[in-house]
Amino acid sequence: MAEISIIFSISAILFLSPFLSRYIKMPTPALEIILGMFAAYFGLISDYYLFELIAHVGFFYLMFMAGTEVDLKMFVKIDKSILKKGIIYLISLYILSTLSVVYFEMSKIMIIIIPTLSVGLILALYKDYGKNAPWLNLSMVVGSMGELVSISLLTFTGAALEFGIGFELYKAVLYLVLLLGGIVIIFKLLHVLFWWYPEIKTYLMPHADKEEQDLRLSMGLFSLMIGLMILLHLEIAFGAFIAGIFIATFFEHKEDLPHKISSFGFGFLVPIFFVYIGSTFDLLSLGVSGVVSTALTIVALMVLVRLLSSFIFLGYLSRVDILRFALSQSMPLTLTIAIATIAYNSQNISEMLYSALILASLIEVVIGMIGIEVITLIKNKFKLNKG
Repeated sequence: MAEISIIFSISAILFLSPFLSRYIKMPTPALEIILGMFAAYFGLISDYYLFELIAHVGFFYLMFMAGTEVDLKMFVKIDKSILKKGIIYLISLYILSTLSVVYFEMSKIMIIIIPTLSVGLILALYKDYGKNAPWLNLSMVVGSMGELVSISLLTFTGAALEFGIGFELYKAVLYLVLLLGGIVIIFKLLHVLFWWYPEIKTYLMPHADKEEQDLRLSMGLFSLMIGLMILLHLEIAFGAFIAGIFIATFFEHKEDLPHKISSFGFGFLVPIFFVYIGSTFDLLSLGVSGVVSTALTIVALMVLVRLLSSFIFLGYLSRVDILRFALSQSMPLTLTIAIATIAYNSQNISEMLYSALILASLIEVVIGMIGIEVITLIKNKFKLNKG
């Protein structure tokens, strides 16, 4: 009966969440997490291995979709001064986060969690603000750089927490370095190959594609990278992200492919991941001493370090756009939860901190999405009155 209850509950959440999201003006991912919390609280969703397995696939698929938005060629075309400022911004994030963790005597894992960046929810902002907003385009570029750093640290952290400091960790790091080196070489070779023989790309992914060859190749590459990560005992999310980057970089002629990939992800797999995350959060933990206060502290620190670091872009962005940029960077929902889950499963953080991190991730999404919308409305109203 537990399996049937889970299926019915997920079906209801998948169907109702978009309608409820529009009605109560809350981002759909945040709402799906909340609905997952209540479903678990009332016993409609419980631990079941197939549910957990599909949820993990949903997370990997989300990382794959994030990768499809990162075309490596954009780092070549972008203004070098912006690229340098982006690097300084990332360095500032980690310095301020380290100082904050030491000052507040927090768990050392927070040094990695607080500056974590992810473009997953930045993608959702394009639906509302378009691709002509300078602050949003900058957020995507910097977020992509930060996500590469965050996923690399996630891979290292996962190995360190699983194997401890020793031979197995060093072996995992060696595999990671060799993998990164191999990926760079493959990307360069394919760039030359496709430059000389561009017809190969259209052969692999033809324009007239009745067999959905583009989607089949994408799913094959996605599965291949997952298998490779499992074989090397590295973080699977990293492989999924790289697979997405490969698709975005070399098959830009298939403009509808990211839409195909995201339609399946946001329509099925990714919502299951969010529902699962919600189900792992015990609502009764809100009454546990320290959970709410710790969550609010984490949210404040994550927003503050991004806001302070964002002033490096003053001159390129206005003060209002810097605030919107900082808020858009403050929603690393998926990677925050991923690192928290790895740390909790390896018993490196307490259940209280795990619950606080889940709650903080949810609060960040709500504050970020609603905050950007409010700032935009105020700015537009001010322009209208001034005009």
